[in-house]
Amino acid sequence: MVSTPVLPLEAASPAHICPFDQACSYLEAAAKELKLDRGIVEILSHPRKVVTVSIPVKLDNGEIRVFAGHRVQHSDILGPYKGGTRYHPAVTLREVSALAMLMTWKCALLGIPYGGGKGGIAIDPKRYSVGELERITRRYTSELIKDIGPAVDIPAPDMGTSAREMAWMMDTYSVNVGHAVPGVVTGKPLSVGGSLGREMATGRGTMIIVREALADQGKSLVGMQVVIQGFGNVGMAAAELLHQAGAKIIAVSTGAGGVFAKEGLDIPVLKAYAAANRRSVFGFPQAVPISNADLLTLPCDVLIPAALENQITEENADRIQAHMVAEAANGPVTLEANLSLEARGVTVLPDILANAGGVVVSYLEWVQGLSYLFWDEERVNREMEHLMVQAYRQVTQQSKLRQIPLRLAAYTLGVGRVAQALTDRGLYP
Repeated sequence: MVSTPVLPLEAASPAHICPFDQACSYLEAAAKELKLDRGIVEILSHPRKVVTVSIPVKLDNGEIRVFAGHRVQHSDILGPYKGGTRYHPAVTLREVSALAMLMTWKCALLGIPYGGGKGGIAIDPKRYSVGELERITRRYTSELIKDIGPAVDIPAPDMGTSAREMAWMMDTYSVNVGHAVPGVVTGKPLSVGGSLGREMATGRGTMIIVREALADQGKSLVGMQVVIQGFGNVGMAAAELLHQAGAKIIAVSTGAGGVFAKEGLDIPVLKAYAAANRRSVFGFPQAVPISNADLLTLPCDVLIPAALENQITEENADRIQAHMVAEAANGPVTLEANLSLEARGVTVLPDILANAGGVVVSYLEWVQGLSYLFWDEERVNREMEHLMVQAYRQVTQQSKLRQIPLRLAAYTLGVGRVAQALTDRGLYP
């Protein structure tokens, strides 16, 4: 087995599924299938750099509060580190380390020249004013000033952050180095070098992968019953695009609960309702309420977990009635649950493929920023779709060739490419 790295990681509760241990398990499974050298696996199981910083901030009431911010840089074998910055109360160093590792395999799988990184602060952004969030973000960026950069590590939005926070990060970095550096982050507003198509990118990528998987089964999106857990940026975009393609979205949810309509939800009307109700769908009058737990077990063609990790576990996997599960979130299906679903013939589209649209368009934004030549939205979407479909085809071919599930096929491709690059580059000194 892969050894656990010696890192200042929080101890995991026995009742909690450790995301870092799960990430290492996927690495181990891919390494076994590929028959990788144990030394290579040992290197890849350890983040290259782990940074934790103190973020002292004066709140609006005059109180001084000190937050802990993390940035984990897993691998830069293929290029600069790349990954989101998450603001959520459940952020831990273990979680960030796991997500950084998954980003490494995701970027390699999609064939883009990045390594994996991830950052986060354990706060609930809803509890802080815009001014407080700006001060937190700017101080966090200042503390990481030597560890990020367009050729070093390129942060992006994640859960709890948006283009607004990326603009603050870009400005803070630029002020510190003395000139504008649009390539230091992606997911920025268009006014400061962002890319058209970025806001919908992750949801669009999920839609594309679901569409391709259904096509392989001789089906189309038209009339497909879809359930989406999570109605934030990713879930809302996926719902909107799937609805436009003719799918029937029968249930969606946010943290406060979900709504269900057997004949399908009117997504444009629901989107407007959520916008007027602090992004909550609870209480939508054209549907009946449903809990997040019950939503996951609804009979449907496609289930899209687009919220937090560890939502489908061995405790509820046997009650999942979807024919296909597309992981729009990172790690929403645990290892044990994945085995249970596969054994029942459920198609599981893994996160490092199904939610890769965001990092693909982040890469395209970075390319545009470095060249100072910006594309129209049609070209961005076209380039992204090409890379997503290409990766899907490679995963399905690998699955058939090796007679392995799609998840393992995706990991063998991602891990294998990083391992090959590491072998070719050699070990310094």
